[in-house]
Amino acid sequence: MERSMLLLAFASVLLASSTLASAAIVEHSFHVKNLTIGRLCRQRVITAVNGRLPGPTIRVHEGDTLVVHVFNESPYNITIHWHGIFQLLSPWADGPNMITQCPITPGRSYTYKFNVINQEGTLWWHGHVSLLRATVYGALIIRPKSGHEYPFPKPDKEVPILLGEWWNANVVDVENQAQITGGAPNTSDAYTINGKPGDLYPCSQNPNQIYKLKVVEGKTYLLRIINAALNNQLFFKIANHKFTVVSVDASYTDPYVTDVVVIAPGQTTDVLLKADQPVGSYYMAARAYASAPQIPFDNTTTRGIVVYDGAASSANPLMPALPAFNDTPTAHKFYSNLTGLTDGPHWVPVPRQVDKHMFVTVGLALDRCAANATCQGPNGQRFSASMNNHSFQFPTSLSLLQAFFFNVGGIYTPNFPNNPPLKFDYTNPNVSNNTSLLFAPKLTSVKTLKFNSTVEIVLQNTALIAVENHPIHIHGFDFHVLAQGFGNYNAARDIKKFNLVNPQRRNTIAVPVGGWAVIRFQANNPGVWFVHCHLDVHLPWGLATAFVVENGPTPATRLPPPPADLPQC
Repeated sequence: MERSMLLLAFASVLLASSTLASAAIVEHSFHVKNLTIGRLCRQRVITAVNGRLPGPTIRVHEGDTLVVHVFNESPYNITIHWHGIFQLLSPWADGPNMITQCPITPGRSYTYKFNVINQEGTLWWHGHVSLLRATVYGALIIRPKSGHEYPFPKPDKEVPILLGEWWNANVVDVENQAQITGGAPNTSDAYTINGKPGDLYPCSQNPNQIYKLKVVEGKTYLLRIINAALNNQLFFKIANHKFTVVSVDASYTDPYVTDVVVIAPGQTTDVLLKADQPVGSYYMAARAYASAPQIPFDNTTTRGIVVYDGAASSANPLMPALPAFNDTPTAHKFYSNLTGLTDGPHWVPVPRQVDKHMFVTVGLALDRCAANATCQGPNGQRFSASMNNHSFQFPTSLSLLQAFFFNVGGIYTPNFPNNPPLKFDYTNPNVSNNTSLLFAPKLTSVKTLKFNSTVEIVLQNTALIAVENHPIHIHGFDFHVLAQGFGNYNAARDIKKFNLVNPQRRNTIAVPVGGWAVIRFQANNPGVWFVHCHLDVHLPWGLATAFVVENGPTPATRLPPPPADLPQC
C-alpha cells in the first residue's frame, strides 16, 4: 500500500511538472498612438496599436500566462479588454473602464497579466474607453496545449478574419457630438475585412484596399471570424462555398454546415472552409443584419477575395448572394441551431440546481432634456437605454472593483432588481412611445451574487422606442444558452424548449429581435464583472449593469490585491 501511494505521489509530481513545462509566458508590448491611414479618398488620423489596423494578433496555448505592457502614447484615455477571457482570480486585468480599473491616461502605462485557463479557440482584445475600439482591436487565439489536438480535422492553415467598421470622422468626435445633442451618433461609412474596406467603396479599387485570401484547391482553412464592428450584426458569406462551424466564443460546437455566418458585435465564430470549388476567384462579403428598420444603419457591403492558386489574374470574382438586411429567419436559424460539443475539451455540463432566477428587460429609453436645451432624441428628449428600468451610470472617482475590494461606500448601490419594476406587454409595438415607461433613472446599480451560486437569467427585449436585437456580453464567464425565441417569454410554455443536454456556450448572446433568450452560468469567479450591450451606441446610454461576485471560503477563491501599477483616477 505504501509503495502504491509513493507511486501515485510520484505520478502526480510528474503530471504537475509536465503541465508547468508545457505552459509559457507570452509577452507583448502595445504602443497605443496616432496613426495616419488612407481610406475612402481621405487621410485620417486614428488611434491604433503598434501602427497597425487591426492591431497585433496574440497567439497563446491553453495554460499560458499572457503579459501585455500597454503604453498610452495617444491623446486619449485608454484601457484594453480581453474579450471572453475568464480572468480567474485576475479581474484587475479585465480592462473595462471604471469597472475594474481607472483609465490609462496619456503618457502612462499599465501591464496586464493573466493566465489563460480552460479555454481554447478564438477570442479578441479591444479598447474599452469611448468608441476607440473602432480602431483599437485585434485577435487573441488560444490553441490547445502542446500534445493536444483540435476536436476536428487539423486544418492546413488558420486565418483570422476580423470584421470591422470605419468612420471618416474621428470616432471620439462622433460620440461627443451624440452626447451633446442627445441624439444617435452618425452611422459608419464602411465595413472592413482585416482593416480593408473592399472595392465597392470610393477610392478603394486599389489592391491594398482589398483583403485577399490565397488558397490551394483541396486544402482546408480554419477561418477565425471576429465581429469587431461597433454597432452592427453582420452576415458573412463566400461565393459558392460552405462553412462548417466548429466553435463559437472559444467554445467547441457540434459541426454545423451552413453557407452563411451570422455574427453579432463581440462574438467569434470558427469555421472550416474547404477549397473545393473550381480554380478561380470568389468574393467573401459582409453586410449588416439590421433588425430594426426604423433605425438608420450602414447599409454598405465590404468584400475581400478568395483567390485559388493558379487562378487567372484577369478572372472576375463571383459574388455571393447575401441575405436581405432584415432577414431575421436566416439569423435565427443560424443562432438557434448551434449546439455544444459535449465530448470536446473544456465542456462544462449545464448546472441543474438554480440558486438565483432573474428576469431582465433590455431596451432603449429616454433621459430628460435639460432646461433651455434642444435635444435630438425622440420627443425632443435625450436617447438613453436601460436594463430593468435602471440606466447605468459609470462611477467617476473609483472603479467598481476597487470599491468592492477596499469596501468603499458611495460608489455603487447593490440594488439592481431581479425583475423589472413594472410588468407590461414587453414586445408590443404599441408601447414604443408610452412615456410612462420610457424614462429610466440613472443609477450605478449592481447585482451581488454569492460565490459558486448558479444564476439563470431571462433576457427580454422590449419594443420601447424601437424593436431591436441586443447582443449582451457578460465579462468573466461563459454561459449556456438554454433557449431563445420571439415575443414575450412565457415560462409555462418556453421552459419546455430548454436544452439542458448540449446547449451552446457563449460569452455574448444576440437576444432575438422582439424576443428573449435564457442563459445559465455558475458564479465561480469572485470580482466585479461588467454586463452590457455590445452595441457601442448603447453603452454610453446606460444599457448595462455589473455582477459583484462575493469571495469564496478559501484563500484560493478570494480576490488578490490589485497590482502596484494599477491606474488611479
